[in-house]
Amino acid sequence: MVTVRGLFGRAALAAVLLLAPLVPLTPAAAAAAPQEPATEPASVSASASAEDWTAPLSTRGRWIVDADGDRFKLRSGNWHGASGTWNGSGSRDEDANHHAGENSGRMPLGLDRAPMAEIIAGFRELGLNSIRLPFSNEMIHDGRPVTDDAVAANPALRGRTPLQVYDVVVRELTASGLAVILNNHTNTTRWCCGVDGNERWNASRSTEEWENDWLFMARRYRDNRRVVGADLYNEVRRTVWDDPNWGLGDHHDWFTASQRLGDRILTEANADLLIIVEGINWTGIPVDGFAHGRPTLEPVRRLSHTLVDSGKLVYSAHFYGYTGPNHSGATGIGETSDPRYQDLTPAELIDVLNRQAFYVSAEQDRHFTAPVWISEFGVGGRGETGAGQRAWFENFVDHLIRTDADFAYWPLVGWHDHRAGNGWALLHWDAAGHRMGLHDGDDWRAAAWTRLVGAPGRTGRIGPVADWSMLSPDHADFVASRRMRALPDWDSGARKAVCPDGQRLLGLSHTGNRGLCSDVTAGPLGDPAGGHRVVTDERYVAPGGDWASGYTKLQCPGGHFLSGYSVRGSAVSAALCTAARPGAITATAGRTVWFDRGDNRGPAPAGGDFGHGHYKGQCADGEYAAGIAYTGRLGSSRTPDALYCRPLG
Repeated sequence: MVTVRGLFGRAALAAVLLLAPLVPLTPAAAAAAPQEPATEPASVSASASAEDWTAPLSTRGRWIVDADGDRFKLRSGNWHGASGTWNGSGSRDEDANHHAGENSGRMPLGLDRAPMAEIIAGFRELGLNSIRLPFSNEMIHDGRPVTDDAVAANPALRGRTPLQVYDVVVRELTASGLAVILNNHTNTTRWCCGVDGNERWNASRSTEEWENDWLFMARRYRDNRRVVGADLYNEVRRTVWDDPNWGLGDHHDWFTASQRLGDRILTEANADLLIIVEGINWTGIPVDGFAHGRPTLEPVRRLSHTLVDSGKLVYSAHFYGYTGPNHSGATGIGETSDPRYQDLTPAELIDVLNRQAFYVSAEQDRHFTAPVWISEFGVGGRGETGAGQRAWFENFVDHLIRTDADFAYWPLVGWHDHRAGNGWALLHWDAAGHRMGLHDGDDWRAAAWTRLVGAPGRTGRIGPVADWSMLSPDHADFVASRRMRALPDWDSGARKAVCPDGQRLLGLSHTGNRGLCSDVTAGPLGDPAGGHRVVTDERYVAPGGDWASGYTKLQCPGGHFLSGYSVRGSAVSAALCTAARPGAITATAGRTVWFDRGDNRGPAPAGGDFGHGHYKGQCADGEYAAGIAYTGRLGSSRTPDALYCRPLG
């Protein structure tokens, strides 16, 4: 969550202006080894009938579906606390030094005030079917037992580490029928989100450590089928010195880091999990006259993820009224003159929301088409009297309903003292364990919330859809095929790009190295028995079959289709041809699609712009690519100039 004080406080802003260095926090107990799951006493267990859905979850186009193919709309909330509530200064033992005075004790908030079963029952009363459960990397390694006071309402948790408490929470949530999405919220166990040592996945630890922690967590819960998602990192944003980026291939490249980790989780830890990637939350210096803004999911239009398993990618975004498309959310120092979301008219708000996130699920048959989960949004409750804030929440809820979007409210649990305190939560408990809930009759949000969770939307079976995938070997291999990953390197020293298993190559860009894959019309073409050829010359061009005179042609042999390619620099190196299942394709005459001097993708090409700013060629939906042509003449960079497209069947 973006703190109400915004991304930059007074000291941090001074650092941004190069008056002071950033000093990352060092986790106090990071060296402790992760704990193995402990056997939990029955006294902690909640008993509730499971909701009628079948794990695991996957995606079909813009929809999340369960194992039966039925739509599973994420009606979620955030149960925060395990990622930390300490503000970063003063004693961690003092409640006053924690966000809103709420000390979580390094666990999901509220376990000192209410039995876990009561809290979870409250979630079900709110109409939720899933919980986003934040954790920090530091929490995973924290071997210190939680204090007795921190689990006063759940004494069976005494003596456990934060991770062992997290285990129990996961188990009890899923036993009640709720789905759980694991969320790596922070590096360190402190409140998010500013210039705080938690800006990037590798701000306070190495990328390798971050990946290893995720593999540990994904394996830890893989036998619990209702742990359904891995939300890779929260609100990636600028440090004092550097911005994150989307595709530059460096240490700050969030696209590459999330792509690599998503594939590692699916191939090494738990193939059932949804891989949830949030957009970039902030770049630039929040001072008028300096470039700054909230990219969110806008970069996805030009560069999207292609995981080794189609149907596992979900994108996410966060929206709060006090932030804006170019506003950090700060007040006073660090505040700019840019409008906040709550300052926009309803029409302006819809336009911005669609541009920043909702287009990903609204536009079908694109390389980027995927479900969008608004995994954080929220507003103050009883104490919020601002007309702008209230109108924003109503308007935002209306857009969630209008778009039938998946959502997760922030936060679910909070404290109250005589019905006062941090009013953002939907459920509050006081020190004596008395609950104050959303539906007690005096919370203005109740009507909008009821409208949201009860809104009509798509239900029932979602039919199979065509998958469209982008290949982007911009800086390294981009092999999205499990089968080819398991085989020896087929073009050592070159950057290789391979379609996911079940898809075929349909498009290439003239420069920029990008490719487009799909299973449209024909579904999977590959022979289940496997088999491929690496083509580096013209040996398979039949006499009299010169389809690109004067050009070098890398043509697949009969019974094979293009599923990948390799490049050295910008030059074509080899074509990867996959054996088709018997009878799927024939060696009939094809056509040459030239794209060396302009785009050539037909009148209404599906898949979207997979090589922005570059000429592109694309076979028709009812065709497969059987060859790549390029020229090595003087002055040429040996980039792709033409595709040889043959009809299916």
